[in-house]
Amino acid sequence: MQHDKLPACGIQKIEIDLTRFEKEPDSKCLPILPTRNLVMFPYSTVTFELTREASASLAEWANENAEPIGIVCQINPEEDNPSITGGLYNYGVVADVLSCFQRPDGVKMALVRSRGRFRILGKSAESDKPWLCARVKLLKELEVNKEDSYIVTLLNEINERKQGIVVENPMQGMPENDDVFSSMALDAIAMQLPLEPAQKIDLLSSLSIKAYAEKMLTFMSIVEQRVKIDEDIKRRTKATLDENQRQAYLHQQMETIRETLYGDGDEIEELLEKAKKAKMPRNVMTLFEKETEKLRRYNPTSPDYSILYSYLDTLLALPWHKQSPPTKSLEEARNILEEDHYGLEKVKERIVEQLALMFHNPTGKAPILCLVGAPGVGKTSIGRSVARAMGRKYERVSFGGLHDESEIRGHRRTYIGAMPGRIIDAMKRASVVNPVLLLDEIDKIGADYKGDPSAALLEVLDPQQNCHFHDNYIDVDYDLSNVLFIATANTLSTIPRPLLDRMEIIDIPGYLLEEKVEIAKRHLIPRLCAELRLTPEQLNISDEAIADIITKYTAESGVRSLEKKLAAVGRKAVLALAEGKAPIEEVKPEHLYDLLGLAPHIPDRYEGNDIPGVVTGLAWTEVGGEILMVESSLSPSKTPTLTLTGKLGEVMKESASIAYQWVKTHCEEFGIDYELFDRHNLHVHFPEGAIPKDGPSAGITIATSIVSTFLQAKVRPRVAMTGEITLRGRVLPVGGIREKILAAKRAGITDIIMSADNKRDIDDMPEKYTRGLNFTFVTSASEVIKTAVII
Repeated sequence: MQHDKLPACGIQKIEIDLTRFEKEPDSKCLPILPTRNLVMFPYSTVTFELTREASASLAEWANENAEPIGIVCQINPEEDNPSITGGLYNYGVVADVLSCFQRPDGVKMALVRSRGRFRILGKSAESDKPWLCARVKLLKELEVNKEDSYIVTLLNEINERKQGIVVENPMQGMPENDDVFSSMALDAIAMQLPLEPAQKIDLLSSLSIKAYAEKMLTFMSIVEQRVKIDEDIKRRTKATLDENQRQAYLHQQMETIRETLYGDGDEIEELLEKAKKAKMPRNVMTLFEKETEKLRRYNPTSPDYSILYSYLDTLLALPWHKQSPPTKSLEEARNILEEDHYGLEKVKERIVEQLALMFHNPTGKAPILCLVGAPGVGKTSIGRSVARAMGRKYERVSFGGLHDESEIRGHRRTYIGAMPGRIIDAMKRASVVNPVLLLDEIDKIGADYKGDPSAALLEVLDPQQNCHFHDNYIDVDYDLSNVLFIATANTLSTIPRPLLDRMEIIDIPGYLLEEKVEIAKRHLIPRLCAELRLTPEQLNISDEAIADIITKYTAESGVRSLEKKLAAVGRKAVLALAEGKAPIEEVKPEHLYDLLGLAPHIPDRYEGNDIPGVVTGLAWTEVGGEILMVESSLSPSKTPTLTLTGKLGEVMKESASIAYQWVKTHCEEFGIDYELFDRHNLHVHFPEGAIPKDGPSAGITIATSIVSTFLQAKVRPRVAMTGEITLRGRVLPVGGIREKILAAKRAGITDIIMSADNKRDIDDMPEKYTRGLNFTFVTSASEVIKTAVII
């Protein structure tokens, strides 16, 4: 609130001596009271709130001690503690605090009267008070030269324009027509103009009456234009309101005419009839009827009509009670799984258990299954087979690359182009309440500023919550408890833990060579014959050729690349038929070079044990198991070091360092001269250096290689090992045992050394995986050395 005169409350005007500021223009310390959005000009009286404790204490101190203070507007009104440099504008006014009082609501107020202007020179370091202090330079009062015709013209123009400016709050304290030829009059006008703080600071910082008047005239022109625009907006708003009333009347007339011409809403009555047949829940039916009545009031040609109609059509398309009855028996379901998939006995057994449970208790809540495995092992096809075995509808929802939460929960209908989420859309396509929904690539969900889709999935995949799943588009709870959700993923590392806890994990391992051959003969080649329209005689591939394609032309745990290579062989047969030639009668290994070109992969093979320091390890990769060679060598040096090469990750580097330290500690146990460590560099290399290698599986392999090198003793033939080592020599268990064993068999390994804790993994495997292999289970690295190295 602004005042020209002191309020009638008995407060006397306080005269404060400013002579010390006049004698010392560059004051050492002037207390500063920052304001929000308030720029004061000289010779104005203002009452404002003291919302900060520092401001209140400063005002009370200045009032009690009759001390002047500086009033400066802060640049950011939201900042609670502005600084002298950067937080406040550079110009302000010296002011007297005439009174401090408190309103009935408890807010502290200050009544101040401003004097001259000043410019802030910097922060004062001499004050120990809780308020801001600054070094300032007082600015002289601007003088009007009435002999200057240009300045007189400017002031006359200002005088005329100030009478024509009309704002919501009329200018109080505006000078009379004959009292504008002074800086005090200009300050009064500037104080009342509705300008932004930065614009008022621009006026306050003027260094001449000419610049002051020119800037003020510019800002007054802006205010005049703003007033005209406000008046124009009000006029147009009134005209729009009148037009809306007219439109409402015409709309009512149009409704009457439409009912006369086309009947009483046949289309809407048809919607209501469909809703009754859909057997919606009571709350959904109530909402549907309410929205239908709203639809009656819309013009069929308006966009709102089509938006609301699409929403009602979505509610009608959703299944609310229709189910797929389980027509399959458990034995038939088992046969379907055996027919569709070769191998994967444990996976199929777990699925059969789940089907038995659902057949036994159809109303029970089904767990959320998550099939995890490498690409191409058949995760998606298993979900399709489960649906066929249960006699249910099947729908697939892809989550690969999904990063928008609205893709799960849907868009709100207030947005243009709104649509339901993918879950509700899949239910609409399935048209039954108990389909099998395959949530594909759930490990590849992303998150950004649009939300976290994985968090939205928590409600979908929780059997205790998904009976009330809320999609933003349909805006009613939908029951998903009858749906069998099957998720697929390549890895669990990227799935958030809360989401992972809601799913039952089923690992799908890679296939054996023999299994891949059978899958090719039973599934892949017959499917290719149907797609390419070839007879089995025209696409006849021998078992040996299939095995060579698997080992030399693919490198995977699944069969996806195998299918592509078989398709390439099939295309050669189609090309031969198109050219009038006969396809190869039976494709054999010697034909593969002409059909598929040079084999890109060299199968893993055992490289012998003729050189000390060369040890065979076993490693796990995303495409299956592989053998991992480790080589070590010594070289004389006065400053011995340990060198590691082969593009190793942090885990592998730590394993090598631990193995080296363990060997140094136990050198006497194996008869190694400790002085060798002081006179030789040790170089440990992992071949195929361009391939990144990391993981806790090579600890005992590296230790064996180091001991073999220092002893110059060979390693037993056809021995491979896997396991991690601790600094005290304990052998830790590792994962991926099945894949590593398959890699060992492919490479011709006969003996495998691993941690005793991994024995349970071997016992849990079918005999066909371990046939022909001898296992040595150890607990310490010393046992590994004694078993593997020929000492």
